[in-house]
This record gives sequence, structure tokens and C-alpha cells, in this order.
Amino acid sequence: MMAPRGLYWTLWTLACFGQYFGQDLQLPELPSFEEGQSVTFTPENPPSTWRQTTWTYNIDTSIITAASGAVLVNPDYERRVSFDSNTLALELRNLKLNDSGKYKLSVVTSPGASITAETSLQVFETIYHVMLIGPEETLIEGESSANITSEGSGTITSVQWMKDNSPLSSSNRIIFSSDNRSVSISPVQRSDAGEYQCTYSNPVSSEMAKLTLTINYGPDGVSIRGPDVVDSGVQVFLSCSANSEPSASFSWTFNGSDTGVTTDKFTIDKTDFTDSGEYICTAFNRVTNKREFKTHALIVQEADGRGGGLSAGAIAGIVIGVLVAVGGICGLIVYLTKTNKIPNLSLQQKEQARAQRGQEPDLHYEEIPDSARENTINLEKINEAQTYENVAYKNEYENLKHGVLNQPRAPQPQVSNPPPVRR
Repeated sequence: MMAPRGLYWTLWTLACFGQYFGQDLQLPELPSFEEGQSVTFTPENPPSTWRQTTWTYNIDTSIITAASGAVLVNPDYERRVSFDSNTLALELRNLKLNDSGKYKLSVVTSPGASITAETSLQVFETIYHVMLIGPEETLIEGESSANITSEGSGTITSVQWMKDNSPLSSSNRIIFSSDNRSVSISPVQRSDAGEYQCTYSNPVSSEMAKLTLTINYGPDGVSIRGPDVVDSGVQVFLSCSANSEPSASFSWTFNGSDTGVTTDKFTIDKTDFTDSGEYICTAFNRVTNKREFKTHALIVQEADGRGGGLSAGAIAGIVIGVLVAVGGICGLIVYLTKTNKIPNLSLQQKEQARAQRGQEPDLHYEEIPDSARENTINLEKINEAQTYENVAYKNEYENLKHGVLNQPRAPQPQVSNPPPVRR
């Protein structure tokens, strides 16, 4: 008997309150809102009938209470709230920062059951007037320090630093403050030059400020571009460059003398040998008050065959022609000498010349004894024969060299033995 009676009680309870026990009253999560916006709290699965509904803020502050067709609104929320008795939704307008918190809906159903649901609201102030304050003094590489401070209004939940659109990271020279709203760089380097960006943000708004840092450095890395060796009579350009901020000014000296050229380019319209020497380009930075120079040696040489002078082939031809002419002249002299076609001075003229110089007169041919004369004639014939043999030997060598050794040769003349000398 007890079991059926318990079962009946359970069935009666479910019949009366089951629709409320089984319902899941919920309030969805809300996004973040900006100050001044409106939000509507709309419950899910509200009961179809209810006796009393109450909206509260942070548990103990009543916003609105509705019962028996009457709605009671907290004076602090007048003209800012609206209540929908069908959906039990609450609209809150003109949001303020202190509206952030927890909101609770409590419903007493018609059978007398109580159901609740909660959610949270985040209200943020819009970020505005973000700016960066940087150093006012001139920054010089390796000597100066830079402090950059950010400022802004609104609800700031995040601060992010960038340089030239890339994240800025801390290092032994770059240090951020504890709240991340300022950064210190010491000492500055040329790589620190560029655009710094600081972004203030919160879930509903963000704003960025920019600041450009200029780092003065140099000059260094001075270089001169131009030829080292040139021909005379050509145009030459020398170009000087340097790493410098701001841009360096330039001056040129030649062999220790000022040229008066104050640009990065030095021009020689038409070179000659006096342009050979040492060219020095000096770069100067008026901000850092530093200077650096570079030396360039230029050699001007005589123009080669590509110019208007004689070519190597022409010069060789002239040399060969001169040698041939000299050889021809020598051959002609030998020929005339051997054929006795060169006139000789008479013995009388030679004796007179010797007498004028105080020398002993030569013996006349007629005064030479017959025996000596015959010996002299025989010696001349022998010399002539040897000379002929030498010439013939030379001709044979030349024929061999030119491949004509087998050609018939002219018979050599017979040289008779000299007659005995008479004593």
C-alpha cells in the first residue's frame, strides 16, 4: 500500500510543477559594450506564467520588480530601463562604466516555484587622444638617449609597441616601463631611426599614435668610384659617397691642393699627364661635426693604338722597310767595291795627303820588286778563290734551306797553283 501511495504523490507533483522543474532558464553571455550604448538582457526559456519577476545588479541592487501587473523601477535607473512582461527581457540604455557587473533574473512561477539565471556585462570607455611624446634634443649615434612616452584617454586594457610595422622588443638598450606606456633607448644607434607606433586598445575600441625618430650619424664608409688608369685626352668622372645622416657635404683636393669642388662628383674634361696624382674626397657632417676622407690614385698614360697614333703593324712595317733598305745599301757598296767601280785616289794624291799629315810616303807600285809583285798577285788570287768558295758554300746553304739542294749548281772556278816565287 505504501508503494502505490508514493507513486501517486510523485505523479501529482510532476503534474503541478513539472513544467517548471524541467525548464532551464538562462541568460546568454553578452559581448563588451562601449560607454553610451544600449544592451538588452533577453532570457531563454522563460516560464509562460509567473507571479513575480525581479532584475537585480550585483546581487543586492534591485533594478526593477514586476508583480500583479505593476512594475517598480529603482530611481537610479529611471528613464534608462524598459521591461517586457511577455519575454521578461530588460533593456538598459546609455550604459556607464559602473554598469559593468553581474545581472540576475529571479522568477516566481504561478505554482510558487522560484527559478533564476545570471549573466555579466562589461562596459568600456572609448579610447581617444592617444599621443606619443619623444625627445626634443638632437640625437647622435652612440652619444644620446631617447625616451618615448605614450598618453591617452579611455579604458586601456592593452598597450602595444611597434617600429616600422614590426613588433618592438626589449633588449639591453631598449627598456619598457612597468605599465608598458613608455620606452627608453640608450644609447641610440642608427638602426633605431624610424617610425614608432603605440596602440592603446580595449575590447571595444583602439587608437594608434606615431612618432618618427631621427638618429644623426656619420660620415663613415667613404668611397670613391672611378678609374685608376686612363689614357690622355679622355673625360674622367670620380664619384664620392658616404653613409651619413644628414647627408654629408664633400670637398676635393688634388696632390694636397684644394680644387674648389664641393660636390660629390669630380670631373676632368680632358686628361693630360698633369692630372696624374692623388685625389682626396673629404665628407663632413654638420650635425655630428665629424669628417672622414678617402684617397684615390689616378694615372694618366699615353694613348694607345686605339687613338690617332700608328698601329703596331704599321710600326713593324716601317722597321722592316728600314732594315731592307740598309741591307740593300750595304750590298750595293760590296758590289761596287768588288767590281772596282768605286774610284780610288791616285798614289800621288795619297802621298801628298800623307806628306801634309807628316807621314812617310807609300811605295809606288812601280818600285816594288818583280818577285814581291808576283807574290802579291798570287796572294790576291788565293784570296779571291777563297772568297769565291765561301760564296759558293753560302749559296749551297741557302739552296738547302729553301729546298732546292738538288738543282744543278754552276761549276766552281778552278784556281791554279801560284807560280814559284823567284828569288
